[in-house]
Amino acid sequence: MFFRHILLAFVALAAGSISISAQAEPEAKETPKEPEIKVDLTKEQTDGRQVAESSIIVYSGLRGREGLDQVRKTAVEIGRTSYSDPDGKTRRAEYVRRVIRGTSFVDEKVRLDQKFPDAEFALVFEGGRIYGIISDTVFSPRDDAERSFRNEIVHGIAALLRYKENGANVELLKSEKVMGVDYYVVELTDKDNFKTTYFISKKTLRVLMLEYEDGGVKYQRRFYDHNYAQGTLVPYRTVLKADGKEIEESTIATITFGQTVEESFFALDAQ
Repeated sequence: MFFRHILLAFVALAAGSISISAQAEPEAKETPKEPEIKVDLTKEQTDGRQVAESSIIVYSGLRGREGLDQVRKTAVEIGRTSYSDPDGKTRRAEYVRRVIRGTSFVDEKVRLDQKFPDAEFALVFEGGRIYGIISDTVFSPRDDAERSFRNEIVHGIAALLRYKENGANVELLKSEKVMGVDYYVVELTDKDNFKTTYFISKKTLRVLMLEYEDGGVKYQRRFYDHNYAQGTLVPYRTVLKADGKEIEESTIATITFGQTVEESFFALDAQ
């Protein structure tokens, strides 16, 4: 059975009977000494939930859902993002993303502070709503900015890793080979009917890309440079394309889990 294979891999790892070594995917740099879980099951034996649960084991560093939740109660991420405008211009920003994890996305708190050469502002997701902050003044973001921010949350890797907490449905669509990589193709549908298609490597059980549609535009986000942060797996570089054209690239400089993040960062009435 599927979960028995995972359990046996974990037990063997603990006993030191299998080596912990990285086998790089063609499109991502890998760190050495990483756990690898091999799954060799037929489609009839495998469903979307089993693939998702296996990815949770990998992203948690073999500690499972509880271990992942324990480490990632909060997150502070610092990095850089470049945006490509339709006219060909590139805008670059430094950012700080703060997260307080809720029991589900309804309770999730996310604040993204961005510093452009000519402007600084923050976008906040709290209680399912989105608002902006400039110099302690609350404002309503433009529709495109709000949608982009929401899409990053509801169509991210975390949505797959927390599908059960969010009451989402996960379905295995097919297996597919893209650029030499064999994938499980899994579709997630959440309570608000947002759909995300994940391409999960059969070799490493990592999400290497995902796709979704919004406003008639097909988006694809690719994940690169996977490394372990506090024992959990993080892709340090992501690239977003809209209808095949690159519109965004983000690189994480540092990410820390579990440190204190003040609730006041997200309180609308405190601004």
